[in-house]
Amino acid sequence: MELIIKELDALPDAAQQLLDYAGDRNIFCFSGNLGAGKTTFIKALCAHLDVREAVTSPTYSLINEYTYPDDFGNEKVLRHMDLYRLNQPEEAFAIGLEDYLYGDDLTFIEWFEIVEDWLPDDAVIIKIEMLPDSSRKMIFL
Repeated sequence: MELIIKELDALPDAAQQLLDYAGDRNIFCFSGNLGAGKTTFIKALCAHLDVREAVTSPTYSLINEYTYPDDFGNEKVLRHMDLYRLNQPEEAFAIGLEDYLYGDDLTFIEWFEIVEDWLPDDAVIIKIEMLPDSSRKMIFL
């Protein structure tokens, strides 16, 4: 699936389209250059899910954890990871990545390429490209 996002106010609809596309899958991997809008789109996804906490980039903490209500009002956990600063896949496993990849919670991973070989087969890949007119092309795989 491919979307062109020309303005920030299109992100809530893009978030809904991604969640519809993903179905029951819970691992979301975001790819794009610095400044492409990975974290901005994740913030839109979190807003759509009614995340209660302020959503920030986990560049230095590596993992941020948020809560949101499911359709029945039960509290669910969402993990947002940023693996940009890691140099080896082993570093990701040292912070417990394997538990997150094969658990039931929603997991959003920026800069996932370092652990790509270990991702579940059903992980959703989101590629974000900056276009010359400053719009973004999003491809959901």
